[in-house]
Amino acid sequence: MSQPLVKKDDDRDDEAEYSPFLGIEKGAVLQEARVFNDPQLDARRCSQVITKLLYLLNQGETFTKTEATEVFFSVTKLFQSRDLGLRRMVYLIIKELSPSADEVIIVTSSLMKDMNSKTDMYRANAIRVLCRITDGTLLTQIERYLKQAIVDKNPVVASAALVSGIHILQTNPEIVKRWSNEVQEAVQSRAALVQFHALALLHQIRQNDRLAVSKLVTSLTRGNVRSPLAQCLLIRYTSQVIRESGNNTQSGDRPFYDYLESCLRHKSEMVIFEAARAITELNGVTSRELTPAITVLQLFLSSSKPVLRFAAVRTLNKVAMTHPMAVTNCNIDMESLLSDQNRSIATLAITTLLKTGNESSVDRLMKQITNFMSDIADEFKIVVVEAIRSLCLKFPLKYRSLMNFLSNILREEGGFDYKKAVVDSIVILIRDIPDAKESGLLHLCEFIEDCEFTYLSTQILHFLGVEGPKTSDPSKYIRYIYNRVHLENATVRAGAVSTLAKFGAAVDELKPRIFILLRRCLFDSDDEVRDRATLYLNTLGGDGSVVETDKDVKDFLFGSFDIPLVNLETSLKNYEPSEEAFDIDSVPREVKSQPLAEKKAPGKKPTGLGAPPSGPPSTADAYERLLLSIPEFANFGKLFKSSEPVELTEAETEYAVNVVKHIFDRHVVFQYNCTNTIPEQLLEDVIVIVDASEAEEFSEVFSKPLRSLPYDSPGQTFVGFEKPEGLSIAGKFSNVLKFIVKEVDPTTGETEDDGVEDEYQLEDLEVVTADYMLKVGVSNFRSAWESIGPDCERVDEYGLGPRESLAEAVNTVINLLGMQPCEGTEVVPPNSRSHTCLLSGVFIGNVKVLVRLSFGLDGPKDVAMKLSVRSEDETVSDTIHEIVASG
Repeated sequence: MSQPLVKKDDDRDDEAEYSPFLGIEKGAVLQEARVFNDPQLDARRCSQVITKLLYLLNQGETFTKTEATEVFFSVTKLFQSRDLGLRRMVYLIIKELSPSADEVIIVTSSLMKDMNSKTDMYRANAIRVLCRITDGTLLTQIERYLKQAIVDKNPVVASAALVSGIHILQTNPEIVKRWSNEVQEAVQSRAALVQFHALALLHQIRQNDRLAVSKLVTSLTRGNVRSPLAQCLLIRYTSQVIRESGNNTQSGDRPFYDYLESCLRHKSEMVIFEAARAITELNGVTSRELTPAITVLQLFLSSSKPVLRFAAVRTLNKVAMTHPMAVTNCNIDMESLLSDQNRSIATLAITTLLKTGNESSVDRLMKQITNFMSDIADEFKIVVVEAIRSLCLKFPLKYRSLMNFLSNILREEGGFDYKKAVVDSIVILIRDIPDAKESGLLHLCEFIEDCEFTYLSTQILHFLGVEGPKTSDPSKYIRYIYNRVHLENATVRAGAVSTLAKFGAAVDELKPRIFILLRRCLFDSDDEVRDRATLYLNTLGGDGSVVETDKDVKDFLFGSFDIPLVNLETSLKNYEPSEEAFDIDSVPREVKSQPLAEKKAPGKKPTGLGAPPSGPPSTADAYERLLLSIPEFANFGKLFKSSEPVELTEAETEYAVNVVKHIFDRHVVFQYNCTNTIPEQLLEDVIVIVDASEAEEFSEVFSKPLRSLPYDSPGQTFVGFEKPEGLSIAGKFSNVLKFIVKEVDPTTGETEDDGVEDEYQLEDLEVVTADYMLKVGVSNFRSAWESIGPDCERVDEYGLGPRESLAEAVNTVINLLGMQPCEGTEVVPPNSRSHTCLLSGVFIGNVKVLVRLSFGLDGPKDVAMKLSVRSEDETVSDTIHEIVASG
C-alpha cells in the first residue's frame, strides 16, 4: 500500500523524514556507485547515485584521492549510455570531481566528440565541462571549436561558449583575447542571453583599456542592444565611463547622459530602473538631470509588484540624503506605502519621508508612525528613530511632538540597541535644542524608573548630573536620582551617588539635602558606593556648613577627564610608594598608535627604543627615561611630545634608519634608530651629520654618536637643536649617516683592526607645526567648547580645491593639524555633501585647543571648509589658521 501524502499544513517537524537525502553516508553511496560498472546500465538508478554523490560534494564531504579516482573512472563508462538525462548528470559529476591532469585525458576524447555532436544539449554541456577541467595546453587544441561555438546559431551553445570564456579569462587571458572578433559578432545576436554574455565577456577583455571601453560603450549606445539584460550591463558600463571621464559635469553635448535618459523610456521595467538608479548615482548630478529619473521611480511606487516598490523606495531613500528637495514630489505616493504589507518597504518609505518632509507635515507623519512602529522589528525601529532625530534637528520648533513620540516608544518593549538609539536621540536633542532640555530630562528620569539596562541607567545619570543643575528647578530631579540608590544594582547606585554630588556642587541651596542623602549612602553594602559617598562628602565639605563650592571641586566633578585611562592605569602600576605623592600631571596625555617599525619584518628595522614593543604609555615613559639618562639632555626640561618613528631608508637596504622627534619647550632632539643588516660588517663611531641650512631658526647644540653597531643589534645616536622658546618653528633637515666600517669574519666572528670611513645618504627630515600638537581627546566636546568661551575664537573659510571625496579632504586636514578627532566625527557618511568634524589637542606650552571643521562640496568636487578654533591663547588660534592657510 502506498504511503499517504502529507499535506503542506501538517506538522512541519516531520518533513525531514521525507528528504531523499536523509541519513545517506559516503561509504554507502560509494558502494552504490558500483552500479556504473553493470553490463546492463540502469539509467534511472545511475542518475540517482550521481545525485547522491553531488549532494555529498555540495555538503562539504571530501573524497580521498583514491575514492575520487575510482568514482571518476566508473563515471566515464556511462558515456556509452544514450539516455539524455543521465548524460547531463555525467557532465555535472565530472565538473564537480575536477579530475587531475593525468585523468582528464580519459574523458577528453568523449567530450570532444560530444562537442561536435548533432545534439545541441551535448555540445553546450561538453563545452562547459571541457573548459572547466582542462588546462591551457588542451585549450589551444579546442580553441577553433570554441570560436565556432561563440557564433553558433543555437543560443544555448553560444552562451555556453561565452560563459566558459568568462571563466577562462581568469586563468588564460591571452587565449580569450584572441576571440574578440567572434565575441563582437555575438554582441549583435538576436538571442537575449547570448547578447548579455557576449557584452559581459567583451567588456572584461577590454576592461584595462579605458579608451577601448569608452569606444565600446559609444558604439553600443548608438546601436541597437535588444536584450534587456545586456542593456542593464551597458547602462552600468556607461555610468562607469561617465564617472571616469567626468562628462556629466560638462555643458554642451552629453551623449552618455542622453543615452541613460533614453533608457527611462524602455519597455522593460528592469532597464528603466537600472537607468534611473544610474542617473541618481552620478557624481555632481543636478536637480534638472534628476527629474526624469525621479518621475519613473515615482511611477514604480504605485506598482503592483513588491520588488519594484522596494527598489524604487530604496533608491529614493538614497537620493534623499543628498537631494531631499528632488524627492518631495513623491511624498504623497510614499505615504501610501506606510501601510504596505512588506515592512521593509514601509520602513524605507517612512525614513525617506522624514528626510524630505516639511515642517507642516511633521505632526501628520508622527501619527502615522505611531501605528507603524509596533509592527516592525528593532533593527527597523532604530532606522526610524535616527531619521526622527535628524528631522527634529532640522525643524527645532517641532521638538515637542517629536520628543513626546520618542518618550512614548521608550516605554515600549525593545532590545538594548533600540533603547540606546532612543536615549541617544533624546540626549542629542537636549544638547542642541535648549527649549527641549527640561521636558527631555523628565522623560529620561521616568525611563530610568523602570530601565533594565545598567549601561543606559548610568549614562542617563551622568547626563542628569551635567545638565540637571542648569535647569530652572533642579530639585525636582533629586527624587528620581535617589530612588536609584535604593532600587538598583551597585553600578547604578555608584552612578547615582556621583550625580547627587554634582547637584550639591552646582546648586548651593540643595547642599543640606544632598549631604543627608550622601550620609545615608555611607552604609551601603558595596565598597564603591561607600567610597564615592565618603569622597564627595569630604570634597563638598560635609561638616554641615553650606558654603559656595570651590572652583577646584567643580573642575574635579564637572571637568573633562583628558587623560587616557590606559595611560593612567600604567602610571599607577609603575608608581612606587614613597614620600613624594603621585603626580597626575606626570601621566602622558598623548594617545599613541603602534610604531611603524614594529610592523616591519624582524631584523630589518629597529626593534629597540626606536620602536618599543610595548603599548603607548610605556613607549612614552621609555623615551623619557632614555633621554633623562643622557646628561646633556637633562637640563632641557620636561618632554612635551615624542613623534611616531619616521623611516629615513627604503625597505631591504643595507642600513635601516628611522628617527623619532622629541619636542621640548626650547629644544628638539632627533633620536636616530639604526640597524646594521650586513652580517659581515661592524660599524663604529656612528653619527648622523645634520644640515640645518633650510631650518635657520634651529641651531645644533649637541650630538651623541653611537660607539658600535654590530649586525642586527639596534642602536641610537642623538642630535639636539635649540629653537626659540614656546614657538612652533618648522624646518627641513638633510641627513647623512657617517661611520667606520670594519670587516667581520663570518665563521669566527673576529673583527679586523683597520676600518674604512664611509657615509650613507638618508632621506630628508621635516619638523612641521603638527609636531608641536599633542593628540588629547575630550569626553564632551560641546561642554569643553563652551568652557573655553569665544574670547580667543578665530573663524575663517578656506577653499580646499578639487578632492577625490569629502572623506579625503577631512583626513587631509586632520593629518595636517595632528589633532585627535572627537566623538567619531572623523568618519564621513557615504554620499554626504557636508560634514562637521571636531578635533581637540594640546599645543606646546600646554595650551588646550579645540577645532570645529565644517566641510561642504562647492560644485562637483571642489571642497570648501569653515574653520573655527578656540584655545586658551589667541596666538595659538591664529597659528592653527596659519597652518591651514599654508598647508
